[in-house]
Amino acid sequence: MLTRIDHIGIAVRSLEEGIAFYEKTLGLHCEKIEAVESQQVRTAFFALGEVHLELLEPTSPESPIAKFIEKNGEGVHHIAYATDNIEKQLQQAKDSGTRLIHETPFAGANNKLVAFLHPKSTHGVLTELCTSENH
Repeated sequence: MLTRIDHIGIAVRSLEEGIAFYEKTLGLHCEKIEAVESQQVRTAFFALGEVHLELLEPTSPESPIAKFIEKNGEGVHHIAYATDNIEKQLQQAKDSGTRLIHETPFAGANNKLVAFLHPKSTHGVLTELCTSENH
């Protein structure tokens, strides 16, 4: 079952510039910077109540984030929903006819297991499902 919105992913060309905006302009505090080598990305997290903002900077021109920025520019990349059972949630999505990008969860940023649903099946919104790895 989905339990809440976990985070909103925002693609940026420069993590440093993105962090400066969120800290100086909006008054938020960057809690953590982390590299996710498997996705060729560096991330920065900001807490806003129970929801986090995740800035995503590509570390390679071949990364999914680099390709997203090239096609769409900087901006909202995905919405992530926390779930108490990611495997069950993926199966439910598959059974309903939703196109999965990942059939098996993998290690993502912030010590989470993650998997994505294809935006062509989710009304144009790249949808991430996530849960704590030790869940």
